[in-house]
Amino acid sequence: MTVSDIGSSSHPLIGAPAPDFSLRNQSGDVVSLDSFLGKKTVVLYFYPKASTPGCTTQACGIRDSRAELAALDVVVLGVSPDPEAKLQRFIDKQSLNFDLLSDEELTITKSYGCWALKKFMGKEFMGVVRTTFIIGKDGTLLHVMDKFKTKTHHDDVLGWLQGNQ
Repeated sequence: MTVSDIGSSSHPLIGAPAPDFSLRNQSGDVVSLDSFLGKKTVVLYFYPKASTPGCTTQACGIRDSRAELAALDVVVLGVSPDPEAKLQRFIDKQSLNFDLLSDEELTITKSYGCWALKKFMGKEFMGVVRTTFIIGKDGTLLHVMDKFKTKTHHDDVLGWLQGNQ
């Protein structure tokens, strides 16, 4: 592994414009950050791999919080390196009610500082670092969450939104 493989794990700065993105969702439709500007607060969360236990727990918590998030005028978008077809299977199997975006090239994942060296069971490897970004209606990055449990992630997101909007 070389230094260039590691990349940057620094996140965009709170208060700065969030990095723009355009990615395909599970249906192959292009979803862009700028389509939500002036309309919705965006919860953009990065996760390692669809249909794995932690990612399923996290996604189902968000699914079950849809009414509360909608009441706060929030749209949730999940991002992973999975291909569109795998994202669609994940949505179908778990009855997810929000878009999942495919970042197979890791372009957006890296621009948000979510691609980094990880350690698991004594092994080091490059991977997606589970992180959530809350982006205001004006496109400004409002909050970064990188320390949370997948089981309570949705409660953490809702708590922050309710206390800061």
